[in-house]
Amino acid sequence: MSEIKLGEVESRFAEIIWDNEPLHSRDLVKLCEEALDWNRSTTYTVLRKLSDRGIFKNEGGMVSSRLSRKEFYALQSEQFLDKTFDGSLPAFIAAFTRRKALSKKEAEEIRRMIDQAAGEN
Repeated sequence: MSEIKLGEVESRFAEIIWDNEPLHSRDLVKLCEEALDWNRSTTYTVLRKLSDRGIFKNEGGMVSSRLSRKEFYALQSEQFLDKTFDGSLPAFIAAFTRRKALSKKEAEEIRRMIDQAAGEN
């Protein structure tokens, strides 16, 4: 999948959809008017752009996600890792832990996640 990024305002818009989906497009317009001070055309323009990018869909006036919040942020993490650390999770962890020590609880949680991921493959 090509790189998918959201700007700050697009992220706020996405959070509105994820927090309320599925929702009718007219309800999305109202929420965006309240939260973002947008008019109807701005809401539909941004919705169309993000739908074209494969994040959301508007079918029969019902707006919902093609990518869940969790899937989107997982994809963002993968893209960051690929771009910044050549896809190397150990290189990321080494860089991260140089500036911030892990607590015992964090280290245990990471070990559990690694064990679980290794068991799934």
